[in-house]
Amino acid sequence: MEPLGFFDPLGFSKGDEANFRNLRAAEIKHGRVSMMAAVGAVAQHYVKFPGFENVPAGMGAVTTEPGNFGFAVLFLVSGALELGVWTESPNREPGNFGDPLGLNQYNEEMRLKELNNGRFAMFAAIGIISADLYTGKDAIEQFGLAATGTM
Repeated sequence: MEPLGFFDPLGFSKGDEANFRNLRAAEIKHGRVSMMAAVGAVAQHYVKFPGFENVPAGMGAVTTEPGNFGFAVLFLVSGALELGVWTESPNREPGNFGDPLGLNQYNEEMRLKELNNGRFAMFAAIGIISADLYTGKDAIEQFGLAATGTM
């Protein structure tokens, strides 16, 4: 990313650009997952799927039935997609799976925005998870909103 270009001051890629591509692909994937996790942490306070009405929001959902079954299904589906559908191509830059909706927005500017938003989302997601584990409050309750979502 400008103005530094290939920048690895701690030597994680060991000067090898192929290894740097793998690390960048992992960073983009983690950023995408974190963006979904941060939005999901907020949405789960308000949205409940049929059959999951009694599952608590926040990290309690993972340890409460049927929330733990939903988590297991989500984990297996995302793992299958990761191993089968979303594989990296050496002919494209890391994280490039094309433009499936045909919006013509997958350009250099949008890739840099996605990378930076993903970096921020990683901090947001770990903050939401840490605060939930420490206080027992979900993402919305962390803002001081009542359990019903109103002030």
